[in-house]
Amino acid sequence: MKCARESAGKRYGTSGSKIGNVHLKWAFSEAAVLFLRGNPEGMKYKKQLERKHGKAKSLSILAHKLGRATYYMLKREKAFDMNKFLRA
Repeated sequence: MKCARESAGKRYGTSGSKIGNVHLKWAFSEAAVLFLRGNPEGMKYKKQLERKHGKAKSLSILAHKLGRATYYMLKREKAFDMNKFLRA
């Protein structure tokens, strides 16, 4: 059940609800670590994210981006394009 957020009798949506599949989050987190291994372009992109968001959050952002890229690759039946992926 989702928790309601209310104030002064007005409902402002939900609070503390879970979004997404935890198993997919784990899988793409692992994929992000493997993506960075031996990939200088990927490491450079992660360093940019790290400056803005911190170390742990930057890895989560990269994992999320990998997940979205995988979805569109499967949907459009196209190969992975590193240049397109690294464009912010």
